[in-house]
Amino acid sequence: MRAALGATVVVCAVMTALPGAASAEPMTVPGAASDRGAGVERISVATDGTQGDGDSAGATITANGRRIAFASSAKNLAPATPATGQRVFVRDQRTSQTTLMSTLTPPIQPPVISGDGQYVALWGLLQRDTTTFLSRVSSASTIGINCSGLSCSQPSLSTDGRYIAQVATFSRPPSRQRIEVQDWQANHTQTVTEFGHTVSARPSISGDGRFVAYQDGQAEDVFVWDQTDDTSAGPIEGPAKAATLVQISKDGSKIVYISGSDTYVQDERSGADQLVPNVRGVAIDPTGRYLLYAPHDTNGPSLTLRDLETGTDEIVSNQPASAGTDAVSAGGRDVVFHSTADDIVPGDTNGKSDVFVRHLY
Repeated sequence: MRAALGATVVVCAVMTALPGAASAEPMTVPGAASDRGAGVERISVATDGTQGDGDSAGATITANGRRIAFASSAKNLAPATPATGQRVFVRDQRTSQTTLMSTLTPPIQPPVISGDGQYVALWGLLQRDTTTFLSRVSSASTIGINCSGLSCSQPSLSTDGRYIAQVATFSRPPSRQRIEVQDWQANHTQTVTEFGHTVSARPSISGDGRFVAYQDGQAEDVFVWDQTDDTSAGPIEGPAKAATLVQISKDGSKIVYISGSDTYVQDERSGADQLVPNVRGVAIDPTGRYLLYAPHDTNGPSLTLRDLETGTDEIVSNQPASAGTDAVSAGGRDVVFHSTADDIVPGDTNGKSDVFVRHLY
C-alpha cells in the first residue's frame, strides 16, 4: 500500500522519523503567527524576505497558524528549486523559514498541510497516472501513497497526517471511482463508497480520521461516512436540494455545503442547518465556529470570515482574492488567501499572484 518514490534512503528517512510524530505541535504555540496581532503579511517570500519571481497560490494553514503550505512557480523562494514547473513550499511563521517540499513532481492541485504541521500532501503525476505524495515537513522527505486504482487524487489529511482520504479511479480512460481512507502508517485501507462515474467526489476528512464528508457529483448530493460503523448517511441536504461539498470541520462537528446561491453549515449532532444566504462558502476553521466565505456581490469584500455563533463578520480582503479549504486556523485567528493585487502589503512589486495571511487578532 505504500510505495517509495526516489531513493530508498528517502523513504527510510520518513519511516524512521515516525516515532517523533507524537511530539507534534499543540494547538497554540507561543510566538506563533496568531500571537502577532491583527494585520496582513505576505507569505510567498524567501527566508530573507525576497518576493517571489513567479505566481503563488493555493495556501493551506495549520490549526495553530504557524505553518502555511502553498504552491508556487517562483524559482527564488528556496535553494535547489527546479527551473520549471510549480512546486510546494512551507512557510514557518515562527522562524520565517521558507522550505521547498518534494521536487519529484509539480502539483496538479493546491497542497494540503496536516493540522499539526508535520506533513504536506500533494496530488501529482506519476508517469501516465496521478498519485498522492506525502512529505514530512521537518526533512522534506517524500513518499508516494498508493490506492486501489490506477490513479489516486484529491487527498484530504487528518490532523496528524496519518489518515488520508482520497479518490481512486479505475480503467483508462477512467470509468468509475472509489473513495478510500488510507492509514498509511499501518498499511490499512478502508473503502468509503464507490461510484460508477468519475464526476467529482471531493472527500474531506475529520481531524481524527473518523468522519469523511464527500459528494456524489453526478447526483449532486452530499454524504458523511462514519468509520466506527462503516456506514454513510445522507444526502445530508435532503432529497429536494442539489448540493456541493465544501468541507467538514476538523472536529467533525460541522459540514459546509453549497446549494444554489446559498451556503449551509450543518451541525452533525442535531442535523440542523444554519443558512448563510447569497454567499459561496470557502472553508471552515477546525473548531467549526468560523466560516470563510466569498460574497456573490462583487461590489464589496472578496473574502469575509463569519463567527457562526454571534453572526458577526470580519473582512479578510477588500481586494480581489481567493482561498481554498483548510484556509482558516483554529478559532478564526488567521486566514490565508492569494491575490494579484499589489497594494495589500508595502513593497509588492513583482506583478505576480502572492499568498498572504490575515491575522484577525
